[in-house]
Amino acid sequence: MAIRIFIDQGHNPIGYHNSGAEGNGIYESDINYMVGRYLADLLAADPRFEVRTSRTTPTEVLGTDNLSSLNERVNMANEWPADYFISIHVNANENPNINGSEVYVASLYSESYWLGDDILREIVRRLGTQNNGIIINPTLYVLRRTNMPAILVELAYITNASDAWKLANQQYAFAYAIYSGLLNYFGLSPL
Repeated sequence: MAIRIFIDQGHNPIGYHNSGAEGNGIYESDINYMVGRYLADLLAADPRFEVRTSRTTPTEVLGTDNLSSLNERVNMANEWPADYFISIHVNANENPNINGSEVYVASLYSESYWLGDDILREIVRRLGTQNNGIIINPTLYVLRRTNMPAILVELAYITNASDAWKLANQQYAFAYAIYSGLLNYFGLSPL
């Protein structure tokens, strides 16, 4: 039976509530959408997976405020029901020197933790970002309200010039790194 992966492209488009970070002339919601779209296409082409995304178009708006937006994403995954939940984000910091990739999970040494570890390793290996590790944060809504193992991937820092270039120009590579990390986690070979 196919493994069901729910991809949550974090945040709504610019101009709406919950629109995410911006920096270096690019917007988090746009990057999240495209990396999620590429990842969904990779998974859809692999018969071992079934995939759904939270946003089906770049202009789709979920919810009427931050909480209802998060709730809608979680409900879609829970009602399907998905086997795994991957929320895609990019990070920001007031200090433009802060850079790298990290993955948030709700608990240490859980299924989510090991999945996040495999995905983070592939992002760092393929994109050359700094490995900021797996961060435990059980307070994040999408990690505590999902009924399946869930991770929140922070691809890189939109506020760091080098990371921002990668986010703007290597979106398919980020998606492929997540796909490759999923294959590693499940012990599968590329098709």
